[in-house]
Amino acid sequence: MAAFRDRTTLPSTVYLSAPEMIRLIRLKGLSACLAGVAERIEREFLRWNEFDKSVRVACHSAVGVIELMPIADAAQFAFKYVNGHPTNHRRGLPTVMAFGVLADVETGVPRLLSELTLTTAIRTAAMSAVVARRLARPGSRSMALIGNGAQGEFQAIAFRDLVGIRELRLFDIDPAASAKLAANLIGQGLEVRICSSTADAVRGADVVTTVTADKANATILTPEMIEPGMHINAVGGDCPGKTELHRGVLEQATVFVEFEPQSRIEGEIQQMPADFGVTEFWQVLTGQKQGRRDAREVTIFDSVGFALEDFAALAFMGETAAALGLGEVIELLPEAADPKDLFGLLGPCPFPLSKASGATTSEADEAAAPVAAAID
Repeated sequence: MAAFRDRTTLPSTVYLSAPEMIRLIRLKGLSACLAGVAERIEREFLRWNEFDKSVRVACHSAVGVIELMPIADAAQFAFKYVNGHPTNHRRGLPTVMAFGVLADVETGVPRLLSELTLTTAIRTAAMSAVVARRLARPGSRSMALIGNGAQGEFQAIAFRDLVGIRELRLFDIDPAASAKLAANLIGQGLEVRICSSTADAVRGADVVTTVTADKANATILTPEMIEPGMHINAVGGDCPGKTELHRGVLEQATVFVEFEPQSRIEGEIQQMPADFGVTEFWQVLTGQKQGRRDAREVTIFDSVGFALEDFAALAFMGETAAALGLGEVIELLPEAADPKDLFGLLGPCPFPLSKASGATTSEADEAAAPVAAAID
């Protein structure tokens, strides 16, 4: 086995814990993280055809969903584990929790293991803003934000920084959620108004963001609420049986999606026939398809969250952590002197002959002796 002892040490795996991610965001700044993830998302979406893409794998229950979201290019593989449990707050738990991995395609070695709960909030808001920059009317300044839970602040700041939103109208069926969001946005350069209903909030808004959590076919927005020129950022509908828009809203709008095969299953368009026309957003970025056509057109981003966004976010956070000296190198993989001898890591005869074999203790020791001598 001596031939294996001088081999190169396994490539390292860096672990970014939740506390380290909080440090990273505080050091870098939330606005800089949103802008950086947005830029990385655009860059990766422009390479759309270089990625091996698939719909996410989902396990549904009556109370939520647990999903795996894989994607790879020729150099790196990424996946995210993520859940969605709308009633978790009653247990003091987040509705969404996530972690993810970046690995080398050539060897399969995981190079980054990271929390993705905070990162998912950032990437979801960044993606919404990236799309709105191309689909909302130029000069959009007001946004209705329906659903004021954990994603609300991130959406507000992303739209402020990247789209130019200055006025927010808030509504949530839980008044405490709206009060929390309004309090957290004090001093952020936004005019914030808490509204009495969805209809009150969306009236006259340039952009409408829906980010509700209930796992139901809801009708948060109905056709009579929609005004010419609105851009609708529909974020909350993201699994079968979970929608936010009345189908009549979809029928009067131009709909844009991330990855059509996944959106047909999980997005607002799950309630539409298979031939209902949509445009994948990467085609707008590359100039293959048109975005907004005129100032009166109603546009919808049917956002379900796609693995390429997590690939981009993991890459950005990993590079940022390295630049800031954050992250812990962990021994995630066993390192054997001989990679074909995994059993040898357990030491000399780690499992003595059992009594069931009929061997005596002395016989077991005698059987182990040649193994121990060979290792020495």
